This record gives sequence, structure tokens and C-alpha cells, in this order.
Amino acid sequence: MPEAIAASSIDQAVHCANMESPFMARLCTLLTQRDWPEGQIRTRIFHWLGDTGAKGQSVPLRLCGALHALRLNGDDALMLAYPPHDVSDDALWQAVSAALVEHAAFIDRFIDNAPQTNEVRRAAGIIAALHWLHARHPLPVRLTELGASAGLNLMCDRFALSLPDMRYGPDDAALTLSPTWTGPVPPRTAPVVVDRLGVDLNPLHPQNPDDALRLQAYLWADQPHRLDMTRAAMAIAGAPVMKGDAIDGLTPRLPHVRGQLHLIYHTITWQYFPADRQALGRARIEAAGASATDDTPLAWLGMEADGTDAPGAALTLRLWPGNVTVQLARVDFHGRWIDWIAPD
Repeated sequence: MPEAIAASSIDQAVHCANMESPFMARLCTLLTQRDWPEGQIRTRIFHWLGDTGAKGQSVPLRLCGALHALRLNGDDALMLAYPPHDVSDDALWQAVSAALVEHAAFIDRFIDNAPQTNEVRRAAGIIAALHWLHARHPLPVRLTELGASAGLNLMCDRFALSLPDMRYGPDDAALTLSPTWTGPVPPRTAPVVVDRLGVDLNPLHPQNPDDALRLQAYLWADQPHRLDMTRAAMAIAGAPVMKGDAIDGLTPRLPHVRGQLHLIYHTITWQYFPADRQALGRARIEAAGASATDDTPLAWLGMEADGTDAPGAALTLRLWPGNVTVQLARVDFHGRWIDWIAPD
């Protein structure tokens, strides 16, 4: 196995273990330890050009997603080798090896595209931020999500957030998020979303069977609770997601609408934008913020890795008028926990 693929697979295994997926950690480790069958998939992956790691093209994750898609589609061998079944490493690799040969054409097509899903548990941070914002600007909200994928988290006002001694969201919520929470809780306000739009280079449509399969395939097989929540969100998905560059798609939405708070947000996405698009997006948002008023406030929320040694991602808000930057929380990358530090 080429050194780059081996290193990427081990890195992915460590990440999956840290994210409480022992099965994925095991599968990614096996990719480096076993002999791959000769054929189309071995040739393509072993000769992959470019960065194969998690901050590049995530090749091991693409392959694991393709295998999980086959399992979800009913491949007999993978269904018997994947959770909830517990089989030996030899039995698991036998099923994987067979799939690499028998379903080579499917896998080859699947790995053309980068990993893509919606982690709906990240919506917990968005919901909390919405309540914090609404206490300061009690106006109707329009949402713009950059890198929205299928737009599931644009429906966050249809989700419930359950915290110690506090519940936010509708009584008939499509799903309930219950992250481990530390710190004070956000104000109990009632934000109302009146407009929503996502932008993505490759938007997925939950009503399309192939797109629905891709959304589910990147959820790890030993974490069925994530699959259940995603399916619940898919069932009520209805936010429009336009195809295109995120900054170009955002630009027509930057003019203010009187009497509305505009919340622009992204979750583990900004880091993947080219530097020139980041600079352009920042300049355009700041220019719009400079003309914001109390009747046309603008908020820019990011849940992103910040390069520090602190766990998880930073949930950071910039708010206009005033150009105030607020550190709201640290958030687990999959939304399992939130350490809320926002000022009262």
C-alpha cells in the first residue's frame, strides 16, 4: 500500500476512535493491514493523485462511505459483517474484499465525490445561538447556510434542544437533540424563521434516492442513533439549497431586509473554502455589516476548527451593528457536547 494511503487510513482510524466509532477505527486499520484484491478499486486508490488525508480528499472515508452504501442497499456479505453483527477481522475483510471486486463499478462512481452528509447534531449549536441572538434582536430571522449539503440543519427551528431543566423548540419537533451541556443555558426566547436558503457546490436532495443514500452512507455503521436522527430530519426537509459557490450564492442575500435579523452560518465548512474565496466572503459580509442597524441586524456564525489545543470547534459569532465578536461555545465536531461560555 502506498505510504500516503496508509497514513491517511491510520489518521482516519484515530479520528473515528476519538469520535466513538470503534467499528470505523477497526475498518480503517484493516485497510492498512490486509492485502487488497487486484482490480479497478485497488488500482485507482493506490494511484490516487493529491492529498488523500482528511484535510484533503478524504480517500479512506470515501471508500468507507461506498462500502456502507452497499451495506445499506442490502449487500448480503456486508450486512452480515457490519454492526450490529460482531465478526472476526478475517470475516470482515473477506466481505470487504468481495465488495471491492463485485461492486467495483458502484464504488468507483461513489468515490468520485468528496464525503458529504449533514451532521444534524451540530444544529444544537445553531439553535442555542438563535435563542441568544433573539434575546438581543427580537426580530424574525432569515437563514443563509454556506456549504449546506442537503439543507437539513436549515430546518433547525423544527428540531428540539433538550438541556438540563430547559427545553427549546416546538412540541411536535421532528427530532430532539440532547448534547452533554456545561455552562449557563441560553435565554428562553422564541425565534421565528421566515426565510431560509442554503448554498452548496453539490447540493443533495433527500427526496432523491441516490442522494438520500449518500447522506446516510457517511454515517458510521456502529452509530445507529445518528442514522435515526438524520432520517427524521430528511423526512421534514424542505429548505431550498442552490447549487453554486458559497460566496457567490451569499452575495444576493446580503442586502438588508428591514425588520429581519439575517443569520449567515457554516459548520466545519469554511476551512475548505479556497483562501481567495474566504477573503472575498469576509470582505462582503463585513461591508454588509457596516450598514446594519438595529432594525436590520446581521449575524455571522461559524462552528469551525480554530487551530487551538482546546477540544472541539469554536462556535464564534460576529454581530452588527457594532461589529462585536462573541465566543459562544466550544462544540464537539459531531455535536455530542457543548461547553457554553456566551456572556449573559
